[in-house]
Amino acid sequence: MLSKALLRLGASAARHPWRVIAAWLIAATLAVLAAVAFGGRNADSMTAPGLDSQRAAELIERAGTGQEGMTAQVVVTPLDDGATFFDDDGARTALTRLQTEVKRLPHVLGTSDPAGALDAGGDTAVRGGLVSADGRIAVVRVQYPDQSRLSAEDLDALVDLGDRLRAELPLRIEMGGNLFYAFSDPNGGVSELIGLLAAAAILFLAFGSLVAAALPIGMAVFGLTVGVATMTVLAGVTDVPTFAPVLGSMVGLGVGIDYALFVLARHREYLARGLDPHEAAGRAVATAGRPVVFAGGTVIVSILGLAVANVPFMTVGGFAVSIVVLIMVLASVTLLPAFLGAAGPRLGRAGRIGRALRARRLGRRRGAAPDAVPAAGWRRWIGHVSRHPVPYAVGAAGLLLTATLPLLGLRVGLPDDGSLPQSRTERRAYDLVAEGFGPGTNGPLVIAADPAGVPGVLDRLVAKVAADPGIASVAPTHVDRATGIATLVVFPTTGPQDKATADTIARLRSEVLPTAIGHGPARAHVGGAAASLSDVGRRTSERLPVFVAAVLAMSFLLLMLVFRSVVVPLKAVLLNLLSIGAAYGIMVAVFQWGWGGALIGLEATVPIVSFIPMFLFAILFGLSMDYEVFLLSRVREEYLRTGDNGTAIVEGISGTARIITSAALIMVAVFLSFAVADDPSAKMFGLGLATAIFIDATVVRMVLVPATMTLLGRTNWWLPKWLDRMLPRGPVGTDDTDAESTGETPRPRLVDR
Repeated sequence: MLSKALLRLGASAARHPWRVIAAWLIAATLAVLAAVAFGGRNADSMTAPGLDSQRAAELIERAGTGQEGMTAQVVVTPLDDGATFFDDDGARTALTRLQTEVKRLPHVLGTSDPAGALDAGGDTAVRGGLVSADGRIAVVRVQYPDQSRLSAEDLDALVDLGDRLRAELPLRIEMGGNLFYAFSDPNGGVSELIGLLAAAAILFLAFGSLVAAALPIGMAVFGLTVGVATMTVLAGVTDVPTFAPVLGSMVGLGVGIDYALFVLARHREYLARGLDPHEAAGRAVATAGRPVVFAGGTVIVSILGLAVANVPFMTVGGFAVSIVVLIMVLASVTLLPAFLGAAGPRLGRAGRIGRALRARRLGRRRGAAPDAVPAAGWRRWIGHVSRHPVPYAVGAAGLLLTATLPLLGLRVGLPDDGSLPQSRTERRAYDLVAEGFGPGTNGPLVIAADPAGVPGVLDRLVAKVAADPGIASVAPTHVDRATGIATLVVFPTTGPQDKATADTIARLRSEVLPTAIGHGPARAHVGGAAASLSDVGRRTSERLPVFVAAVLAMSFLLLMLVFRSVVVPLKAVLLNLLSIGAAYGIMVAVFQWGWGGALIGLEATVPIVSFIPMFLFAILFGLSMDYEVFLLSRVREEYLRTGDNGTAIVEGISGTARIITSAALIMVAVFLSFAVADDPSAKMFGLGLATAIFIDATVVRMVLVPATMTLLGRTNWWLPKWLDRMLPRGPVGTDDTDAESTGETPRPRLVDR
């Protein structure tokens, strides 16, 4: 049985703590060394099999035009407000020097030639998209090889050159491009530190003990070190997306501290009963560890379910994040009991500061037990909700449905450099390019065409594309002599984030290209970053219903197996959908409508990143199972003990409210610390996760759950006899043998006939 195995594992770790801690130290050291020796850089491959943009990328790679490599752009303007490159010889000379020095950087394959375009005449310069029509802004486009041959040192070399030339040339110099996107530091370490400090403060307030607060933090740091190092090793084998370490840190810290909190709270309960610390640790792992294993497994399975989208970078990113969650589960049932054993009986009592804080919080009620007043407060609240279930159920459901309404206006895409703060050079370069050449210049499309020997097809293609109302200009066509494959870089009239750009891409594919190519052997495909992200967004939107249905079905079956009820799992699934839907709606209101965006440093409205809704659903549905299992396990215990549904609801929920509230506060603090990062994707992950967890632990767990369970009465635990006979027993400790193995009093089976 799982409980027996966890009991032995936890007790053994508590009896031999230094062996276990040493083993984790060795594992962390080996993981870090492996990451240094064999790890790779994270890389974003925003493509998927069968997409039109992927076919364009394959043609470009065959042609070897260099369009498949990394790029950067150096955007310059004279420091003298009245000067232009047309009439200022000093500015033109400075531009020539800058272009020459950029071309000398390591791994640079070539650059554009705005100075040469100026020498050829103003009209040529404007048509080439290298110097703005007013002569104020020039762009040096820098071509690098593919990402596998580059490193952060290449970005550092470009940035260092810019810093040096700013002091030597009469030019304002800004930089951007996908070289920055691939190798810039996301500054996740600051967010992790803020999250850890906030979690430590909440844990201290919850337990009133520095030792008790330090143990979950220490366990999470160990687990995160091993997890992120393992992710780095994985990046040496395959392309791990750049968001994976940030998301892994976010989720890893949240679930790791949460899981440790559940086990630590149960351990302190056993210590308060007078159990030996080793035995208390074993029983804590056997009881609280069971829902931890179940909840962690649910998170992992949900995230791995992202494979149904058939988008490789999402599958790999999900796998990388699930590794971190798995390591946190292992740490919760091995490393944490070792910490508990090493700490001994000190965890059973609060420190002097903690006792003072608790005495003040409790109002020094005479004769009150340490946790009596908080439990009594929650008991009164849950009892109040249970006495008025209809208004609370209707009011809470209405509130969540109202928060979900903005979801109807969801628009997916990818925030570009225009959504970064003004303090970033990428944002300033983006604004200069948009000012000088139009917003579409920041999101060029690359059309790859194979004429297949058909005469005149390229001329027709260029003419048709240039005539489209969504296209501002078309750069000169490049034809590879060996393969005959042509590439056209075209600039839309609208920015990369605009819905009009996605409409232009769709129109090119459905109308313009088929008309120009005809029905012969020639073919053409629309690629480039904007097209790739549009395609990925459409595919994830198409696969999202299938994914949601699969996760819901899996969660329903697992909860039915654990709680041996049909109604409880169905209610849990519906309530989780409500909380996640409300979180989605709030994300749309903040990021697309701009409501409160300034509070998290959002300077412009942006679409929701195309892959985030699916990722969030997978993570949130798994995380919500943590609270569901933890809370309903206690309610179930009370129902089995008393046989009274009302008493079980009040006692079970009030008995877990403090722990669930503390756990939720920790997760919200960790996730919100990432919501203030510069990267809009990190902001979306942080705000979406924090909002959903807050709603789940407050409106859902403390209002909707007691209200709906009261209305359903004994029906909560209804299970048909034929289904009861079919279901296996004890998957996560739900039958009598589990209670016996942990020293608890055996209870009757949970089947309401």
